[in-house]
Amino acid sequence: MEKSVHMYTDDFYHYLSKGAIAPHLPEANEQNRIVIEAFLEAAKRYARGGYDVIVDGIVGPWFLKPWLRIVQEGYEVHYIILRASKEETRKRAVGRAKLDRDANTALVEAMWAQFCNLGTYETNVIDTTTLPITDTVSAIKEKIASKTALLPGA
Repeated sequence: MEKSVHMYTDDFYHYLSKGAIAPHLPEANEQNRIVIEAFLEAAKRYARGGYDVIVDGIVGPWFLKPWLRIVQEGYEVHYIILRASKEETRKRAVGRAKLDRDANTALVEAMWAQFCNLGTYETNVIDTTTLPITDTVSAIKEKIASKTALLPGA
């Protein structure tokens, strides 16, 4: 029987009850590192228990170092970036966050800029600008099956 877990990274940020810093602020860098390590450890435990684990959230290449380390421990890690055009991303995200419209728009544009040119990870991108959800899921499954989004182990 196939077993799987779908972990939302945002849930781990919501677990912070005192002293939480909005993750998009520069002063949240250390907090973000801790949160990433927390969901990474949870993902590893599920994987050791025989589960396929989907970690769903914003994990930029600047936070991949711990993921690269677990590849060296023998875990198979696929890094897939879903990215739409800037206009489509803005359209989808405005009103989604708890921030006001202007702050949300500025945040979305800043985040989009960080993911618009990923260098060596550009091949891990799936352009979802015009894809319906079913096609996006198919594209993700294809990347996993073909192992074209595996993080390197060395």
